[in-house]
Amino acid sequence: MDLKQLVYLCNLEQEKHFGRAAEASFVSQPTLSMRLKNLEHELGVSLINRTNTFSGFTPEGERVLSWAREMVSVYQGLKLEVDAMKHGIQGTLRVGVVPQCSISLSGVLQAVSARYPEINYRIDVMSADQLLEAINGHTVDVAFGFFELITLRQLQFQAAFFADEGVVALYCRKTFPQPETTERLPLATVAALPLCLAEQTRYFRRYLDNCFRQAELPFRAIIESASVSQLLESAHRGMGVMLAPKGHILPAMLNGLAESPVDMPPMNRQGAMVIASPGKATPLVQHFFDAARDSLPVITHATAS
Repeated sequence: MDLKQLVYLCNLEQEKHFGRAAEASFVSQPTLSMRLKNLEHELGVSLINRTNTFSGFTPEGERVLSWAREMVSVYQGLKLEVDAMKHGIQGTLRVGVVPQCSISLSGVLQAVSARYPEINYRIDVMSADQLLEAINGHTVDVAFGFFELITLRQLQFQAAFFADEGVVALYCRKTFPQPETTERLPLATVAALPLCLAEQTRYFRRYLDNCFRQAELPFRAIIESASVSQLLESAHRGMGVMLAPKGHILPAMLNGLAESPVDMPPMNRQGAMVIASPGKATPLVQHFFDAARDSLPVITHATAS
């Protein structure tokens, strides 16, 4: 068994097609199929359900695949670290981010790029649960999202926490002439309005749904989307009121939208930038973390617990 076979297996999982997996692996399809059959022969188990096309993995294949992901990720991390040692603070960072943080992420990258202009970024937008799995499985180097504090402590991540400034309602003044004030809007007032919300699989949406449910307030989500830009555009056009964590939408993107705080309980997860524990983070990742933490006023404190 060699690492290339594990890479082929991971590419097959991602592409779900032998031909596309071969292209992603830069080999011919017969070569990929032969190497995977050799892997099965060496391990003594069938890994792949084969018909005329790829039909998924066997139970044994799923278990081997989980090890393969880990081993490939560790190898990729090792390559990044060696590259950082050879060339200094340059290279490519794999960044995972939840949609609610994706807009403000650009400000983070701009601040760090002023200090380390040779860093490149590969950004993946995912749910909070997927993000935790990705940072724990080493498939991303830096994670921006919402995390439970106990989980961060148990996994010994380094975390820099965002200030929790609550939730704001963003709305078109002409369509929804609410009083724009620093006073918090009652949740009942917000529930009576058509809302533009993140899709139900997102942590922030689950938090909102729970707040309405606890208050026994029915509500209407006129727009649901994983795209923050789509939700903002819908609010601009007066279709509904967008709810978002305060500080996660750039002021320039409001473009005339009114903003009012909403009377809601705090989230049970904390917004944070997260990397591996000290000593496990590559020099590139550690330098990025330190620069981002020092540059951003929205980050209140950092821990390495």
